[in-house]
Amino acid sequence: MRYFFLIYALIAVLVVGIGGFRGQYFTKPPVQVFPDMDEQDKLKAQAPSTFFADRVGARLPVAETQPRGFNPEGDSLIGGIPEYEFGGQAGYYFSGHVGDYFGTGMPEELELNPDTAAALIRRGEERYGIYCAVCHGESGDGLGVTSRYGVPGIANLHLDPFKAASYPDGRMYEVITNGKGMMSGYGATIPVRDRWAIVAYVRTLQAAKEAATAAQ
Repeated sequence: MRYFFLIYALIAVLVVGIGGFRGQYFTKPPVQVFPDMDEQDKLKAQAPSTFFADRVGARLPVAETQPRGFNPEGDSLIGGIPEYEFGGQAGYYFSGHVGDYFGTGMPEELELNPDTAAALIRRGEERYGIYCAVCHGESGDGLGVTSRYGVPGIANLHLDPFKAASYPDGRMYEVITNGKGMMSGYGATIPVRDRWAIVAYVRTLQAAKEAATAAQ
């Protein structure tokens, strides 16, 4: 017991010697066992910077810089992100709802024809690969990368509950927008048109799977 108190006293002295008393001020930087990104190579807002000749840290954007993903005014090419394209308006195109129910089919605002429909699906394939495949898998079977690390409840989009007959297009659009269960919503990340492009691509994956199964 005598040695216990001796060791305890030595540890207390060591802790106080290294860490100091509560409220004590130091002139040197603290010892950081786990830095936790406290020190980063970044420029703080409105702070001076020795990197620039005028020593002003706050810099104006490079000439003709545009927000990422936005098209010039009036340009409606697929992939453009006019400000309203992130939603907030009423109607099937923006909400996935027709009245109190989920709608089905592609909205008229997409102005689809055989040529633009193919382009929309290609866009959906690209966006699906970026935002969805990591969980739902490249083919939509729910066996994406995250499934290998124990993430539960990933939907297999080829199961009957997720097909158009029981899972309307508007409902799929709303889930992409607002999320469901462990899936976060992408309403602030993916513009409206791209969400519909993903819906169209998922339906294409389902149709391809059904065709392959019927051919066996």
